[in-house]
Amino acid sequence: MGVKAKKHLGQHFLADASIAKAIADAIPSNLVSNILEVGPGTGALTQHLFSRDEKLVLSEIDRESVAYLDENFVDQQFEIVQKSFLDADWESWIDGPFVVCGNFPYNISSQIVFKILEMKAAVPCAVGMFQKEVAERICAGPGSKTYGVISVLTQAYYHCEYLFTVPENVFIPPPKVKSGVLRMTIKESPITCDHQKFRQVVKATFNQRRKTIRNGLKSLGAEIPDNEYLQKRPEQLSVEDFEDLTKIIFPG
Repeated sequence: MGVKAKKHLGQHFLADASIAKAIADAIPSNLVSNILEVGPGTGALTQHLFSRDEKLVLSEIDRESVAYLDENFVDQQFEIVQKSFLDADWESWIDGPFVVCGNFPYNISSQIVFKILEMKAAVPCAVGMFQKEVAERICAGPGSKTYGVISVLTQAYYHCEYLFTVPENVFIPPPKVKSGVLRMTIKESPITCDHQKFRQVVKATFNQRRKTIRNGLKSLGAEIPDNEYLQKRPEQLSVEDFEDLTKIIFPG
């Protein structure tokens, strides 16, 4: 049986085995005992994960894809969970830490990253394919035009590496944009301030990225002590600067 790509699910099936293998190979060995693949589709990446030692869990909501995987990989050991990656409580479902990987659906790729951040204590690494622009934004550094909320929030906890670019013609159907594969590896020394307060500060400043930090922070309604960051613009601040700023605004 075949599987028809569904637009509402953001499906673009990878048809190049060498790229699928490169994504699988980018997952560090002997890191954890579980791998969670998001949206396996027809198993292009999945088949390169079977030879690994980790337990393999697949998150797939497309019934056609579930049937295809069950039929074509009948001799392999894996578990399919017919739940959206965004909605399931994976920390309760999977016993122990896990790597998240996948050819991520473009329409929810940013939400996937934010979900990983929610589960960061259980996810030491993530390797995935994104729309190239999104992958570059996640990895962007201070001073870049693409540096923004998702860059700062992700890099507060993970080292982000842009690994390689993938052309449009290796997918069925081909997307209208190039793709990029990145790897996120948990930092030994992530930020230590409260995550929700940190997120509040980062989002407030980037919501008015053309204005100074002082102007952006007005929406918080908090008393802002005078400090060295207030005259700067958000794209000028590093992750560590944002951490410092959060501690200034919300001491204790």
